[in-house]
Amino acid sequence: MNKELKPTIVYVLASISVICCCFGGLGILFAAPAFIIANKRLKSADGSEYDYKSMNSAKIFALVLLIINGLHLLYTIYFFSNFDYWSEFLEGFREGLESQQ
Repeated sequence: MNKELKPTIVYVLASISVICCCFGGLGILFAAPAFIIANKRLKSADGSEYDYKSMNSAKIFALVLLIINGLHLLYTIYFFSNFDYWSEFLEGFREGLESQQ
């Protein structure tokens, strides 16, 4: 009987990164550790006494989410660097503060 590598933490971190992807690609903070953990566990497992199937699928899940979050983060950086929405936001915030005083 083969031992399982227990990919639960990898799935939890990767699932949290799906939710955080909506916030400008910040899910990369969860997807990267999930991929690293899965990769280290696969490398540290020795021989045929382990069942690699579940950890391989968790690693692929984490890698896909890492790529999606990375692309979304790059898009967010590009968006804020090339368009003037950030300064408009700060100007509106400043006007709101002045109107409250």
